[in-house]
Amino acid sequence: MELSVYNIKGEDTGRKVTLSDAIFGIEPNDHAIYLDVKQYMANKRQGTHKSKERSEVSGSTRKLIRQKGGGGARRGDINSPLLVGGGRVFGPRPRTYEFKLNKKVKSLARKSALSYKAQNNAIVVVEDFAFESPKTKDFLAIVKNLKVSDKKLLMVLPESNKFVYLSARNIPKTKVATVAGLNTYVVLDAANVILTEKSVAAIEEQFKA
Repeated sequence: MELSVYNIKGEDTGRKVTLSDAIFGIEPNDHAIYLDVKQYMANKRQGTHKSKERSEVSGSTRKLIRQKGGGGARRGDINSPLLVGGGRVFGPRPRTYEFKLNKKVKSLARKSALSYKAQNNAIVVVEDFAFESPKTKDFLAIVKNLKVSDKKLLMVLPESNKFVYLSARNIPKTKVATVAGLNTYVVLDAANVILTEKSVAAIEEQFKA
């Protein structure tokens, strides 16, 4: 698949970049995508939820009523879950939600996500650029020139660039990611993906392994 390369003014440079069919042209695997997104969301969970159980509630352990003959439940002390203010039965405890996912499945999921974007003509390639200082106005000008300013965007850089990141940080519905930090969720979450020329080469190099 060939795409035109645009400059930051939105003008066609006349150059073409070829997207590898092994990455951007595969038959997407929806189940692999589901697993990778599930793992990403699970790993973001803190798992710090906690409620007090019967043994952890502060209260007397004196038995309030006799065992039999009262016509009610054998609830014991005031910490019983049957009473208001008592402990909770089988309440949540701190835990980790992380789970393992094979590298091949993750790789397939990310290729599938990129292939979906390629199929929907949602990938734009721009020539490499750099900012000398954080300039939100300059970043906005670029996405406006590329005619994607009204879309949810993901800009993929070959490596971390502090000035580009800071320039886009306050723009709603806009994310900046590196090729190394690319994942299925952020790709699918964006309506359009902007790649630099070096990003395309870096993606192909990353998925070669």
